Amino acid sequence: MKRALTLLALALLVGLRVAAGEPIAAVGPIGITVSDVDRAAAFYGDVLGFEKIGETEVWGEAYEHLEGVFGLRLRVVQMRLGGEEIELSEYLAPRGRPMPADSRGNDQWFQHIAIVVSDLDRAYASLREHRVEHASTGPQRLPDWNPNAGGIEAFYFRDPDGHFLELIAFPPGKGDPRWQEKAKGSLFLGIDHTAIVVRDTERSIAFYRDLLGLRVAGASENWGTEQEHLNNVFGARLRITALRADSGPGIELLEYLAPRDGRPRPVDARANDLLHWQTDLVAAGPLPALAQRLFSARATFVSPGAVDLPENPLGFRDGMLVADPDGHALRIRAATSEES
Repeated sequence: MKRALTLLALALLVGLRVAAGEPIAAVGPIGITVSDVDRAAAFYGDVLGFEKIGETEVWGEAYEHLEGVFGLRLRVVQMRLGGEEIELSEYLAPRGRPMPADSRGNDQWFQHIAIVVSDLDRAYASLREHRVEHASTGPQRLPDWNPNAGGIEAFYFRDPDGHFLELIAFPPGKGDPRWQEKAKGSLFLGIDHTAIVVRDTERSIAFYRDLLGLRVAGASENWGTEQEHLNNVFGARLRITALRADSGPGIELLEYLAPRDGRPRPVDARANDLLHWQTDLVAAGPLPALAQRLFSARATFVSPGAVDLPENPLGFRDGMLVADPDGHALRIRAATSEES
């Protein structure tokens, strides 16, 4: 609580909410570190309907500083589903650690993307045909007594490296209206949000809303047998807060009110470890100015600040890697000419 108040006071002090707009204009793509990018791309393409839109390989001092990994050589595949993108990154060198075998849904390194489907029963049947690993017991329909989540259907599963993923289907009147405009013949529609487990919602709101300028788009408190079997966490009771920028998928904060035995992200985790995700945030203004605001607020930097890249094979020329209060990685980058 004390840190949350400090972050809030510093954010107000340095005047982050400037008249020209919020510090962050957009969210995405969502990055995932994988052990074999060909295998991962085949999974996301063949099983979930993502389209490969690019591939590149990067190395050198600038990228080492950006990701905080010395001696890296990084192979990256970009993929799109609907209007959203993911970035699959394989560290050819140095290889990182595998996903902890006993990872649970309430561990604080947990992150997933929620993939919107037009028919959850059909999507689940398709996953079963591909022998995808369950994380939930099975598809769950959240109960109608919950006004903000009632009627939403969801299912957790894992990719070949053990990363959690979610299928989600919204009933009429729930979710972004565009998910009701189901494209003819499409089963997998796009990415609604990325969800992260946080220890303290107020502390995270102070970071994401008051420091970075994302807006709170909704909130819910979920519990009961459906939520327990969705997350596969016995006794799960969650405080859920949805955050959004002007465009891109949302960021959903998951605070486990119970049980509170989720483990913190390892302090020595790095971008080449398979538990690593990184969410891109597109700066609304000059990146050095935003870096200075974050330094003034004592945010945790992985990179030494804004890093100038020699070229733009990743689609941008300068960026920085920052950690939120629970260690979740955010790659903040300058807007491209198309995004400006």
